[in-house]
Amino acid sequence: MTGLSGDDIRARVQDDWDRIVALLTDKVACASVSAKGITGEHMQRSAQFVAEEFTGLGLDAHVVQSRNPDGTPGAYEVVGSRIVSPDAPTVLLYAHHDVQPVPDPGQWDTDPFVAVEKDGRLYGRGSADDGGGIAIHSGTLKALGDDLGVNVKIFFEGEEEMGSPSFIPFIEEHREEFEADVIIVADSGNWSADVPSLTTSLRGNTTLDVTVRVLGHPVHSGQFGGPILDANTLSAMLISSLYNESGELDVPGVIAQEPIGGLQRDLDEETLRGDAATVEGLRFAGTGSLASRLWTKPSLTVIGIDAHPVDGSFNVLADATRFRLSLRTAPSQRPQEAQQALTTYLIRHAPFGAEVTVEALDNGMGWAMDPDAESVNIAEKAMQEAFGTEVINKGEGGSIPFIPELQRIFPHAQVLVTGPEDPKSNAHSPNESISLSGLRNNIITETLLLDRLAH
Repeated sequence: MTGLSGDDIRARVQDDWDRIVALLTDKVACASVSAKGITGEHMQRSAQFVAEEFTGLGLDAHVVQSRNPDGTPGAYEVVGSRIVSPDAPTVLLYAHHDVQPVPDPGQWDTDPFVAVEKDGRLYGRGSADDGGGIAIHSGTLKALGDDLGVNVKIFFEGEEEMGSPSFIPFIEEHREEFEADVIIVADSGNWSADVPSLTTSLRGNTTLDVTVRVLGHPVHSGQFGGPILDANTLSAMLISSLYNESGELDVPGVIAQEPIGGLQRDLDEETLRGDAATVEGLRFAGTGSLASRLWTKPSLTVIGIDAHPVDGSFNVLADATRFRLSLRTAPSQRPQEAQQALTTYLIRHAPFGAEVTVEALDNGMGWAMDPDAESVNIAEKAMQEAFGTEVINKGEGGSIPFIPELQRIFPHAQVLVTGPEDPKSNAHSPNESISLSGLRNNIITETLLLDRLAH
């Protein structure tokens, strides 16, 4: 039995294009900011909008409210399915319908919640992250229509931007609704709008609060300064001791990895500098490829510090300083192990005998793709056919903790991480946008993938 031709699929997607753009435009207008309350009416309306869209595609789609681990009401989730045959493989399609907030609309060139098309891109909050994922799945199912040869299940989450607190309890309570042979998570992106990628890995994350104490209370710096170093200074010493002379994190027990499946192309230094807006003369820290430093080696960030503001400061020695560390871990390291290794180091290396205490906070496991999985091979061929160019796979330095949890719950499922973003998408930032040509090719890719999985 042969599948659909690439030309046929491309024509079907083109015929459906106005609907796809209208869907994405309406999704942007939902303004489904989960930070304003995952149980809010705006989130329920967003979920209902998505459910109705997929019901119109022939799925049994509906909205279900999850529950948090403590029993309180959780997010509005969209679930559904279309079963074509008990003998066909089953594919779970994931995206999320909640979006990031817009702290300052004045930083946008357009209204964040009114989709605007300009220079081949559609601008608006959630246009890429992750309205684009919803549009990919919708366009795929419409293109396949009655030729759908796999069983499809959908799950569109309503709290991904809030850390997914009720995600795992919800999945575990509905295992049968999510059991699948292949899981496609459309919440990542491509090398560029014109060059496709599978995401090969995600770093894990662990967080901890550190308190450095030197005194029982603040004292006058003129009277006691000299033999006693203040807690802010000692905190800086402790943090700097975590790095070697190359600026690479050097903590025993915190491991590093090389890019999963091998490095196909390194990142461009000038592009990275431009994207990050580095100051002139700043040297990059670490050694090895930029890709490994961003994707698979650990990185440590001071994401918060309690210290007296400069305005209103006066001459005292700070008695204690508290700071929060966020450690991105190598994809295969258990974050609890890295957290314990970092905790041990901080306590053992307390400068000048300061009292160091550590409070362990959240952990999220990283993830690494199986480069030898059959679905990976099929997906790469589909990408190459759809985009008309070689695939350049890439890792991600960020974390999506629910992906390894999905793999844990469904150990036999093959997980593919795809997505609508590209380096110009500005997800989570002002002027978020999606490449429309990239979106079209992503839909063609996923349509080819599902069709090939059926044959």
